Amino acid sequence: MNKDIWVYIEQTEGETAGVSWELLGEARRLKAAMKEPGQIAAVLIGFQLESLIPKVQEYGADKIFVADDPCLKFFHPQLYAEVLTNLIQKEDPHILLVGATVQGSQVAAAVGAKVKTGVAAHAVSLRIEENDRLVAVVPAFGGKVLGDILIPNTRPQIASIKPGIFRKPEKMKINSQFFNIDLSFLAEIKTGLKPLGVIREEPRGVPLEEAEIIVCGGWGIGDKVTWNYLEILAEKLGGAVACTRPPIDEGWAPGEHVMIGTSGKTVRPKIYLGFGVSGATHHICGMKDAELIISVNKDEQAEIFKVSDLGIVGDVKEILPLLVQAVNSGKGTGD
Repeated sequence: MNKDIWVYIEQTEGETAGVSWELLGEARRLKAAMKEPGQIAAVLIGFQLESLIPKVQEYGADKIFVADDPCLKFFHPQLYAEVLTNLIQKEDPHILLVGATVQGSQVAAAVGAKVKTGVAAHAVSLRIEENDRLVAVVPAFGGKVLGDILIPNTRPQIASIKPGIFRKPEKMKINSQFFNIDLSFLAEIKTGLKPLGVIREEPRGVPLEEAEIIVCGGWGIGDKVTWNYLEILAEKLGGAVACTRPPIDEGWAPGEHVMIGTSGKTVRPKIYLGFGVSGATHHICGMKDAELIISVNKDEQAEIFKVSDLGIVGDVKEILPLLVQAVNSGKGTGD
């Protein structure tokens, strides 16, 4: 039986999503845990993909399947799913890993339905058990419960994984086998959807996933005025602003793209500064791997203090303006 582990390499106009490299690294770890391991295969779908192939090699793919065609230039959920489904039906892989992104989530769900297999969505951990079976750990009930999801009777076992869960692996270029996918069947597919292009909105400041310093606000921020101090502090420190769910609901934070947690992003900054963050499980799982965690909360029993390296009991409405003032004056910065 084929025990290959496949990774869907997500790309947009030649720019690859970082989660793809993370998943190739995780595929190598899973392969090492299998009793009868197969090969690691990367699947590239798009147009003019030549420049991406050396990058895929660098992260240890034994095989690379390439679907390169002008009609695949822009992400088209139906066509991309058809390409992957057609390939799965021919090759019968054991496991398929996909990033739990907007694009990846659409592909995973569509392919799962087409090949009649299960999809463990938004997994935060993966492991191999008996008979080389994949177990995906998925949060439930707002992250308070972690459940094991198994797909024992169908193939491939599909799991989508949030970006940032796994670390980007070390490069290890190998001699990969290349397979150009026959795409003649695409001419027979009728679709009413025609992508016209990609519109990019450049994020303000440092992207959350790349920030070495993250300043995060929770419900305890209390109002928009105090939230503004949070954004000023993040900018002054050369970091990124982040939040839990309540600041988004209240309209203080710019949107879900700065939310940390099971339904947001997973980060590993050098310094995490939390203000008014209670420390709910679904938030902690997204920031617990920060090198240094400093938290400010007026509730000395707040759960966030249990994972903090330094905890300050105090009112963020008083402390944040003082911090911004100190940073502006250069106090404590070594100047």
